Amino acid sequence: MSTPDVTVVIAVYNTMPYLTACLTSLVEQSIGAGRLEVVAVDDGSTDGSGAELARFAREHPGLFRVERQANSGGPASPTNRAMELAGGRYVFFLGADDWLGPQALERLVAMADRYESDVVLGKMVGVGGRHVPQGIFDRTEPSVDFTDSALAWALSDTKLFRREPLVRHGLRRREDLPVYSDQPFTLQALLRARRVSVLADYDCYHAVLRADRANATVRSGHRDRLRGLTEILAVTDRLTEPGGEARRALHLRHFGWDVPQLLQAELLGQSEAEQRYVVAEVGRLVRAHCDVLADLAEPERLRLELARADRYRAVRGLIEDELGRGAARFELPRQIWRDLVPERARRELRRRQGWRRLAGRMTRG
Repeated sequence: MSTPDVTVVIAVYNTMPYLTACLTSLVEQSIGAGRLEVVAVDDGSTDGSGAELARFAREHPGLFRVERQANSGGPASPTNRAMELAGGRYVFFLGADDWLGPQALERLVAMADRYESDVVLGKMVGVGGRHVPQGIFDRTEPSVDFTDSALAWALSDTKLFRREPLVRHGLRRREDLPVYSDQPFTLQALLRARRVSVLADYDCYHAVLRADRANATVRSGHRDRLRGLTEILAVTDRLTEPGGEARRALHLRHFGWDVPQLLQAELLGQSEAEQRYVVAEVGRLVRAHCDVLADLAEPERLRLELARADRYRAVRGLIEDELGRGAARFELPRQIWRDLVPERARRELRRRQGWRRLAGRMTRG
């Protein structure tokens, strides 16, 4: 049997009815069944996903290989198992909730072959309200990196990868990470790649926001996200140069968006002990890794400055103030306010609606 051009890897867990559209989009790929194989691992589904996989395998013999295992608690284990079974020159990772445009794989493989790319990003679009950053898809590019593009904002594994470098470098997902296990994997592959290309003139990947919002990252908790971000930042610092532009781009993304998202209104729904834990862990990440604080926008910078200083009540007060709750709080001492927030940022904060009384109302940590 000849080597397929591409193996599509799918980790499946309770994704009906979305799984049907996902698998149908693979049957309809213009690349043709002879150049394509699909390896799907059912991670202990209980909603009929296993039966749907079996139906597609039965109706399309030779195209689908289906394996089953007990539920592992996250997508890393079934993805790793599917990777071990992959035989294609390239591997494409597809979410079981999502689907591909009919020409996606043919176009992606052609681009990878033409430019000898180790990774190709196909244009992603959101479905059902799913937000997908579009900066990296401004135009088709034979070669991009972290210093000249929005690549830092495209770290999901939903890309075409040349399989040989993945095997050579022993790249796998950490199975102890319930969420974000794909980002450290993808980041390593991107930083080690000879060439990364972008195919932006065709809607390759349709990322679906499920009606029940049960996508893994949507339903993840603070501790799981903290563990994932800790690993992402460790990979970043291990494989990039201190003070280098690649590290700066990645830190701006993670400390400008992902880490501050942990200190939003959702945090107030947790117990006080959990809130304190999250603030302390965010502070640890900032102290250990963040070298871009001065370049962050407000209010993200203020959140991280307060967490770095381990001022839990000040962080909580900031969130409450943004929500307009007007809860009674102790004053943040004037000198601490001045030390944490430069005059330029204080002026900006005073201009923002709802923040005018921030300096006098924040709680002492």
